[in-house]
Amino acid sequence: MPTMTASQAPATLAQAKDMGLTPDEFAAIEKILGRIPNFTEMCIYSVMWSEHCSYKNSIKWLKTLPKDGDQMLVKAGEENAGIIDLGDGIGCAFKIESHNHPSAIEPYQGAATGVGGINRDIFTMGARPIAQLNSLRFGDPEHPRTKWLVEGVVKGIGDYGNSFGIPVVGGEVFFDPCYQVNPLVNAMSVGLLDADSIISATAKGPGNQVYIVGSDTGKDGIQGASFASKDITEDSANDLPSVQVGDPFQEKLLMEASLELAKTDAVVGMQDMGAAGITCSTSEMSAAGDVGMDIHLDRVPLRQADMEPFEILLSESQERMLVVVAQGKEKIVEDIFAKWDLHAVPIGEVTEGDTINYYVADELVAQVPASTLVLGGGAPVYEREYEEPAWFAETQAFDPSSVPVPTLEECVELSHDLICLPNIASKKWVWEQYDSMVGTLNRTTNRPSDAGVVSVRGTKKGLALTVDCNARYVQADPEVGTAIAVSEAARNISCTGATPSAITNCLNFGNPYNKEVYWQFVGAIKGMSRACEKFNTPVTGGNVSFYNQTANADGTAQAVFPTPTIGMVGIIQDRDKHMSLNFKKKGDLIFHLGDMSDCINSSEYLANMVGVKNSPAPKFNLESEVALHACIRDLIDKRLVNAAHDVSDGGLFTTLLEMAMPEMLGFDIVSDDELRIDGFLFGEAQGRIIVTLSEQDQDDFFDICDENKVSAVLLGHVTKGKIEIDEQHFGFTSELRAYYDNGFEEALDL
Repeated sequence: MPTMTASQAPATLAQAKDMGLTPDEFAAIEKILGRIPNFTEMCIYSVMWSEHCSYKNSIKWLKTLPKDGDQMLVKAGEENAGIIDLGDGIGCAFKIESHNHPSAIEPYQGAATGVGGINRDIFTMGARPIAQLNSLRFGDPEHPRTKWLVEGVVKGIGDYGNSFGIPVVGGEVFFDPCYQVNPLVNAMSVGLLDADSIISATAKGPGNQVYIVGSDTGKDGIQGASFASKDITEDSANDLPSVQVGDPFQEKLLMEASLELAKTDAVVGMQDMGAAGITCSTSEMSAAGDVGMDIHLDRVPLRQADMEPFEILLSESQERMLVVVAQGKEKIVEDIFAKWDLHAVPIGEVTEGDTINYYVADELVAQVPASTLVLGGGAPVYEREYEEPAWFAETQAFDPSSVPVPTLEECVELSHDLICLPNIASKKWVWEQYDSMVGTLNRTTNRPSDAGVVSVRGTKKGLALTVDCNARYVQADPEVGTAIAVSEAARNISCTGATPSAITNCLNFGNPYNKEVYWQFVGAIKGMSRACEKFNTPVTGGNVSFYNQTANADGTAQAVFPTPTIGMVGIIQDRDKHMSLNFKKKGDLIFHLGDMSDCINSSEYLANMVGVKNSPAPKFNLESEVALHACIRDLIDKRLVNAAHDVSDGGLFTTLLEMAMPEMLGFDIVSDDELRIDGFLFGEAQGRIIVTLSEQDQDDFFDICDENKVSAVLLGHVTKGKIEIDEQHFGFTSELRAYYDNGFEEALDL
């Protein structure tokens, strides 16, 4: 290898440690290269072997997740995102990722660039994004920092998504003190493409030119992947340059240019420059195609003239892509990007072999084998130890009889307080800042339902989309709680009339070197696998985000609740049958599908009103869930129900109120006197759906329930606007809606 300049002197072990590499990893790099790496090469390995890029602490268990299915066009790990077959020659690409650490430091840009990055993963494959969703976690709603984070994150998502022109059709917001310093910002994007026109993130053909397209490269986001692979501390604000800066209008141009390019035969492979920037895209595309590259860093369009080679390589400046272009087709690419007023600059070419050579002014500044950098290649894979924490057994020992049962009269006040809690109250302050119709040409529906629904143009089909995870359940029991997250996502999909098809996941956990945290991670993977196999919903890919915790001054750490967020896609064959959750007319009968229960475990009521923070996961039976979901889909397909809504956060009372409010109707129901009243009204036992139907449809309704072996209990009927339970007046829907609509803003003083 040619002599290095002084700035490319051999790296030291101390420098390696500062960049997150262990002594063993530094030694492994020396062995791979046959010499001590120079500083630039060590930077390359530090980001590519970071947890964020290499999944070195999680890949062993990720490989156990189910990923096969007849509906799969692109499976997990094959490309930037998974793709399912919708039929009619149409594919659906979707993925969810985190931007937690950047959002903790700079919430507006952290959230905005998270949205931009996930959309690039979709249109890089040739799919046009049609919908976005997000899952957000914050700390104590009464803390000033929480308000600052909520306002910044929501505005960042709204400003970027609205300007980019992709509607937000669903999401969730959850509060708990464990997220006080380290919020979670998970963004999901969904797109459609021709099933036979998928663009691969693979470099092929020695001699083919390698282009960088899109925006200039600056110093923002340098070492962002490494930043995401360590704990948040009091000094993390010093890492502010690690937070990228986004431009949604530039991304819109990049998307249109990329999709136009996808229709030509000029593109061989294309990949978004996300984490680790040029380093990641060149190494992953090369490794995928068993080729190398010669890359000239001095040809990269820069925003600053004084950038060092490692800064150019590691920059995570947004709105950039790497494109491998077929020989002789270069002008096609250049003309398309010139039309959209974007850079399309050749910075190198594909070569034989496995080596990536990085040059500056024709001087070799780094030389690395591509296969040694990537997941499944030479990147380290660790099998971490794990153990069940002592508090788990204590949690399982909770006795619900230790909680006094309130009177029915006391439940009136409890119900009013419950619907004002920020985890239950309306999130309209959030979703009103998102444009759910932007760029859709009436693609989305405004019907209130358990999942967002968008049309598949040119067909009668619709896509049902949801994100879900009750992290309190997962904290109580990682395996059961994660199986519940998958099941509730599937239940939401099924309540629209759609059949669940596949999932993507965003796995948010604490430090993987903590045995108890890793025990949570392993349990979550097991629970996800079990549920996905039952619902035939393969895992198409996603993201692992470790180190979500607060590093305290005394050396201890407070991890967030384990939060394996599930993004799910389902297919409605006839979107005219899309079922909404709102009561339709006075006099309709209200039925409870599934086993009745008064389980109060891990409920919002128990945790945040009674004050019992540690209890087991709520009652759950996976086999019963499968039967229930099939039943509700049959009922919707045969048009035997007028509304459907699953019982989840807040329990039965919240479910009924959410069904009543859209049309300002009410309900009159009777409880089961064998069940404790607070559990009946506010418990969150799983596997339950509330439906309404016309009296004349009862016989056919019961036939379907019997066929599916699902219990159906008549609760009462829809009223004009009054709410009664066991003849006790709970108020009118109009007054309770005022509580529900304002509780979130009042809790955060927004």
